[in-house]
Amino acid sequence: MTSNIIFREAQKADLPAIATLLSDDALGANRDGVQHLTAYAAALEAIQAQKGNFIIVAVLGAEVVGMLQLTLIPGLSRGGMLRAQIESVRVSGKHRGQKIGHALFEHAIGLAREARCGLVQLTTDKQRPDALQFYERLGFTASHEGMKLSL
Repeated sequence: MTSNIIFREAQKADLPAIATLLSDDALGANRDGVQHLTAYAAALEAIQAQKGNFIIVAVLGAEVVGMLQLTLIPGLSRGGMLRAQIESVRVSGKHRGQKIGHALFEHAIGLAREARCGLVQLTTDKQRPDALQFYERLGFTASHEGMKLSL
C-alpha cells in the first residue's frame, strides 16, 4: 500500500483535504475544519514563503490521505545544530493502520537528514496516547517536558 503513496509539498488546492484531516479526531473536531479555509490559505502562503518550512502531504491515487508540517530550525545550542520540528501529523481515519504515518515520517526524517539536521523533535498532546505510542515505535523518546502558553 505505501509503495503507491506520493509525498509532496502541499498546494492551495489541497486545503479542503488538509482541513478535513486536521478535524478528523476528537481534539481537531473542536478546533479545526473547513470553516477555517481562509485562515489556512494565509498560513500556507506564509509557510511556503519561509525557508525551511513545509507542509508535506501523502497522496494515494488522487486523495490526500496524510500530512505533517516539517520546519527546519537553526539554533545556537548543541554547537549551532540545525534541528527539524514535526507538527500537525494527521492520517485519514479510513487509512490509519496501513503504515501511511510510518512512511510519512520516513520521508520527513529523510528530508531532515538531507538538510543535515542533528535531531528531529515533536510534541504530542497528552490526550492522544495512541500518537505517543506511535512516535515511540518510530524511535522517538520522551526526553523533555513540553509546555505551552495560550495567547
